[in-house]
Amino acid sequence: MKLRPKFQRKLVDNSVKVISTISAAVGIAFLVWILFEVVSRGASSLNIAFFTQPTAPPGIEGGGVANAILGTLIITTIATFIGVPVGVMSGVYLSEFGRASMFGKAVRFAMNVIMGVPSIIMGMFVYSFMVVTMGRFSGIAGAVSLSIIMIPVIARTTEDMLRLVPDSLRESALAVGTPYWKLTLSILFRAAKAGMTTGILLAVARVSGETAPLLFTALNSPYWPESITQPTANLTTTIFNYAMSPYADWQEMAWGASLVIMAGVLATTIAARSLSKES
Repeated sequence: MKLRPKFQRKLVDNSVKVISTISAAVGIAFLVWILFEVVSRGASSLNIAFFTQPTAPPGIEGGGVANAILGTLIITTIATFIGVPVGVMSGVYLSEFGRASMFGKAVRFAMNVIMGVPSIIMGMFVYSFMVVTMGRFSGIAGAVSLSIIMIPVIARTTEDMLRLVPDSLRESALAVGTPYWKLTLSILFRAAKAGMTTGILLAVARVSGETAPLLFTALNSPYWPESITQPTANLTTTIFNYAMSPYADWQEMAWGASLVIMAGVLATTIAARSLSKES
């Protein structure tokens, strides 16, 4: 093999370092810019009424987004209760039982494809079999659409984390007669809990800011959430409606709601990163 001259190798190495550093700096700059814009524009809208009152009718000043915050929490919580068990069990199957099987490969391929599907497609899919069937938009339909987005993220993270657990640990537990279900729940989950929790938090952070699926499923509502079978207020759709409205106070409130949801996503992401470092 012919070696390149030392000068040429150093030039390529330094060039790659410079390009990588500039790219990272550009990404950080955009993040700081976005944070600055949202905080500077949205902080002025935050007050007691913002967090305690529901959305006001069009053309009427005042009100808040308390109903949208509550609706987002309800929808995200239901999506988590649906998506986490399915995602974790799928990850367990891929890691422990379907590593080399044809069905396992098909499931893994399907998870990878779903992770790349635009979220609006998920909304249209749930709209076609839930909203049309029920005859109305609903919070439960919105939760289902978000859970479908969560499942592949949790499944692949769970699979990766369980595969990092040494096989010697599995063999030791099986050698003393431990059932496989108990091995999975008591040993493997405990060994991979930090990484699995990180994946779950990242999935929750991702769906918390989704708008397109909820436009087709939960839609929105100016009222307090009373039933998940009815259209349900949520922050992302409220931000979309307020930002596109001709009312200046609604536009300012959209910035405030953006700040709230951005702070929630940022806090969840930081928590996930902290757990990943502990692992």
